[in-house]
Amino acid sequence: MIRVLLADDHTIVRQGVRMCLEATGDIDVVAEAEDGQAAVQLALQLRPDVAVVDLTMPRLNGVDAIRQIKRDAPQVEVVVLSVHDSEAYVVQALRAGAAGYVLKRNAATELVAAIHAAQDGQAYLHPSIARRVIDDYVSRIRDAEGGPTEPHERLTPREREVLQLAAEGHSTRAIAGLLSLSTKTVEHHRASLMTKLGLHGQTELVKYAIRTGLVESS
Repeated sequence: MIRVLLADDHTIVRQGVRMCLEATGDIDVVAEAEDGQAAVQLALQLRPDVAVVDLTMPRLNGVDAIRQIKRDAPQVEVVVLSVHDSEAYVVQALRAGAAGYVLKRNAATELVAAIHAAQDGQAYLHPSIARRVIDDYVSRIRDAEGGPTEPHERLTPREREVLQLAAEGHSTRAIAGLLSLSTKTVEHHRASLMTKLGLHGQTELVKYAIRTGLVESS
């Protein structure tokens, strides 16, 4: 049996995916998470074979959740299940450590195959997504780009967490509670990330987070 963790903030999506996976007979959904932080915690606690992760989740986005899972539990393979098909999302997920990327519209026909591929140490991408990734890779080589391509990729992991939570509208005190930090520390991280990103005020912070896919527009 392949032990799978499902992470998606929509209950109905998790229920549907769970039914499809468990109908195969060789996949056992051992836990479900409704936000990125819970996904990381459950992955570290249960050490599933594969974590199926959405990219746009509250508290901690999917890309950062993948990055933390692969850092602290590298044996857990990650497959992304997302509505986003742009190369920007795909590249971020793969760079974070994802082994596969499946679009939700293709989940019924591709997710099981992607999970089996990840379990076998293989990568899985839909052909159209693979083409975009290859094109993006070739473009980066041609441009001889070095280092992070987006300013937020230069932030520390904690600054990225503060960035997302702030963009989601959480107050400094609320962020401090969610991350078990002092308000002074949160204020320091916020000031640092604003300087690094060249942002001025909450409105610019929210617009930046939406543009880079860290949060969804409401």
